[in-house]
Amino acid sequence: MTIAVPATPALNARIPGSKSLTNRALLLAAAADSTSALGAPLVSDDTTAFREALRGLGVRIDSSDDEGVWHVTGLGRGPVGSGTAWCADAGTAARFLPPFAATGHGDFGFEGSDQLTARPVAPLADALRQLGAEVTTGPGGRLPLRVRSQGLDGGALTVDSTLSSQFLTGLLMAGPLMRRPLALTVPELVSRPYIDMTIALMRRFGAEVDESVPGAFTVRPTGYRGADLPIEPDASTASYVFAAAAVTGTSVRVPGLGRGSLQGDLRFTEVLARTGARVETTDEATTVTGTGEFRGGFTVDMGEISDTFMTLAAIAPLADAPITVTGIGHARLKESDRIAAVEGNLRALGIRTETGRDRITVHPGTPVPARIACHRDHRIAMAFSVLGLRAEGITLDDPGCVAKTFPGFHEELHRLFPRHSVPTAGRHLPAVEGSEEDMAPVEGKLR
Repeated sequence: MTIAVPATPALNARIPGSKSLTNRALLLAAAADSTSALGAPLVSDDTTAFREALRGLGVRIDSSDDEGVWHVTGLGRGPVGSGTAWCADAGTAARFLPPFAATGHGDFGFEGSDQLTARPVAPLADALRQLGAEVTTGPGGRLPLRVRSQGLDGGALTVDSTLSSQFLTGLLMAGPLMRRPLALTVPELVSRPYIDMTIALMRRFGAEVDESVPGAFTVRPTGYRGADLPIEPDASTASYVFAAAAVTGTSVRVPGLGRGSLQGDLRFTEVLARTGARVETTDEATTVTGTGEFRGGFTVDMGEISDTFMTLAAIAPLADAPITVTGIGHARLKESDRIAAVEGNLRALGIRTETGRDRITVHPGTPVPARIACHRDHRIAMAFSVLGLRAEGITLDDPGCVAKTFPGFHEELHRLFPRHSVPTAGRHLPAVEGSEEDMAPVEGKLR
């Protein structure tokens, strides 16, 4: 499909901080031996749930959302006492906080929403039992989860990380707080870039982590030091504005998300390059420009960047040939069964798809008007909003679910693409005739 490409400078997108970095840094700072400052953290449903759960475990966090800095006074150890932490919808809270609690002394419970309770925690509970904690879970190895512990000794452990890399991440981050080295063997690992991110952050806070051979990790009982850390813009969230640039013939720049990024999901731009978009990555920023064509006819394994596969699948009908995404079986266990959710919504739009256990193929087509079933999943809502920039009549049944990671998503999409309608609940934010001022680059710091 041909796209008219305007001769305009790149627009600066205002992408909030990374959820993955914010919640990992919160936990590491909570375990550190002094105060840490987290700059430009993400302020969203998931991160505030994580922050409040840490406060419930006795961690002092002074947060000024207006100033954009959170000061975390570390415990220098695991928590002590008792209590129940409410994790809301935050999978990171349910997977990262129980190992942290188990390194302390006490009796701690973890509960969550119905959506979070549907997601498994059994592999994590099994691992903590093998390390010496007393752990109980709800039916089917799900929340609520309770940890009773007098600290963890460490030792050797084999971890099932096929369902989620978050289980391994939680155990790795607890390792420096154990009494002796923790040796983790992972026969099969999904979402490897998130483990690399975790290890890099642990080292930033003073931990010693080695990987002697792929999948064999050793964490020494060093504890953590306080550190000041600026939080990068969220690469997963940036995928939506990058994709929107590709399909609208616009040029969008995300400052602060460059070559040195800790986030594997920035590799989504490599996939967009295969569709014909022009991508420029510098030390300071990444820019994606739509070139007037959107190519398909390829298969791509997105297992390591699965949070962005929905972004590609949602816009794939606009391509000139089918696109197949593989390696995404673990995405069926996220906020929704994301493969099934994408397939169902595309079919409602009149688009032909084929799916398997870990793959989806999307064929080119002209979407018909339809109401998108978001399944309370922020990524479904945001991905199909991008398609709505090019397809008339797309609305969302739950536009507010984007608050999980990007409360201002709809407004930012409308600001960046004022000539296109942005779908919301049963209506569109209307397209407007863009002036030169509308399309000029936006200057200023990311919050």
